[in-house]
Order: sequence, then structure tokens, then C-alpha cells
Amino acid sequence: MRLLKTMTLTAALALAALPALAQKLPLSDISTYLNAMKTAQGDFTQINDDGSISTGTIYIKRPGKVRFEYNAPESGLVVAANNTVVIADKKSNQPAETYPLNRTPLSIILANNVNLGQARMVTGHNFDGTATTVTAQDPDHPEYGSIQMKFTGSPVELRQWIINDGNGSQTTVVLGDLETGGNLSNALFDTNKVGRRSDR
Repeated sequence: MRLLKTMTLTAALALAALPALAQKLPLSDISTYLNAMKTAQGDFTQINDDGSISTGTIYIKRPGKVRFEYNAPESGLVVAANNTVVIADKKSNQPAETYPLNRTPLSIILANNVNLGQARMVTGHNFDGTATTVTAQDPDHPEYGSIQMKFTGSPVELRQWIINDGNGSQTTVVLGDLETGGNLSNALFDTNKVGRRSDR
């Protein structure tokens, strides 16, 4: 899965350019931040498992909804809603691929109630002088993979995540400035339209 694929020097430099923080962010503060994020949209850069780079726009509507629109020359579209992830190449005649959202680590930040203090969910919680990194997984299904999230503070902001899927692949998504609190139409997350020419 292209969405679910290593942090490269590009991603590291993006974080290094951010102002340093005084201390590691508590898990409770990060959980509060994620739960308060009802909608968000912004640019992203994706570093794929093979080292290639894609860009596009991300739309998040919590709980449970996310949309990745890839810029040309890519023609990919990834939409998650109703506990389903649909991945399509809009230029292809092949049918879209579908996966259960709860089998991907991305479900952790799209959950109705994010609780990083839950037993066995967080497997890493570190601070590198610039960002707080939290590694989390579904405690009941660690075989589904993990998500490594990087946050800066003052105020708390999600800057990047690395998804390690159950097949050993990694995908890094570096986020630009997210615009939060806006109104996003549910039509953006209509998985039934993914792959059709009529979809945006």
C-alpha cells in the first residue's frame, strides 16, 4: 500500500528547520490536541518505501475520515471513511483497492477518542530537542503495524508520521501547515465514488 510505506534526509531537514522545544510533550497533551482536531487540511510530502517522493493535499475529518489527493504526475487518491480505506489510480482502468481502516495504524489518530495513555498502545515516547516522537500501535493487534508521530509544541502541532505496515514497508508523510477548524463536506470522503471519473 502506497499510503502505508522511511524517513529520508528530506523529512529530517523539514523538522530540523523548526524551532527547538524546551521539553518532551506529555502523552495527555498530545491526546488532547488530536481529540480537539475535528477538521484539518493542508499540503503534504510523502516519502515512499522505494525512496520516491509524492506531494498533494490532505483532508482530515475526525473521527474516521481522511483523504489524500496526489499532485501530478501522480494520479492517486486515497480516501478513508466508514472504517474502510479505498486506494485508486484515477488514470487506471483497474478497480480500486479496499482495506479495513482498523487494520492500518492510521486508525489510531482517526479514532473517536484518542487515548495514548491506553495500556500497551505507546511503545516509544522520545524527545530529540526539536520534536516529540510517539510510536503507537493497536495493543490488541500489533501485527497491523505501528505509527510514529512527530509533534512540536507551543502550540502542539502534528508535523509528520511514519507508518510501518504489517508487511515491513514504511511511508513517511511530512505535513505542511494544517488549517484546522474549517468545514469539510462529507462528499470529500465518499468511498463509493473513489476511482470514478466524477470524483474531484
